[in-house]
Amino acid sequence: MTNKITISTPDAPPAVGPYAQGTQALGFAFCSGQLPINPETGAVPEGVEAQTRQSLSNVAAVLAAAGASMDDVLKTTVFLKDMNDFPLMNAIYATYFPGDPPARSTIEVARLPKDVLVEVEAIALAKLKGV
Repeated sequence: MTNKITISTPDAPPAVGPYAQGTQALGFAFCSGQLPINPETGAVPEGVEAQTRQSLSNVAAVLAAAGASMDDVLKTTVFLKDMNDFPLMNAIYATYFPGDPPARSTIEVARLPKDVLVEVEAIALAKLKGV
């Protein structure tokens, strides 16, 4: 059986329920959906652009704790409160993946935790801790 490793970092907001910030196994890092919460202040920025930036920064922090970077991301899922915000989200998202972007799904949802406008999850290649 493959060992599952829990990813945890103070550089991203703590989980707001019974789940991990991320997990790691078989050379992959699975980043839970990251809300746009500033890990230092607990504040949520205003607007979809700032929230997209914060969510992606939180994804990057969780991946860094797994020994990965945004360049290692294979797949993301973006959850949007309003698909009309897609162009604004997409412009910020593109700055985090300037070269070879990952596969992505974007889904409009009725509501997100803490009534945020965006949430992002990711799967990336990552070196197993201790290897």
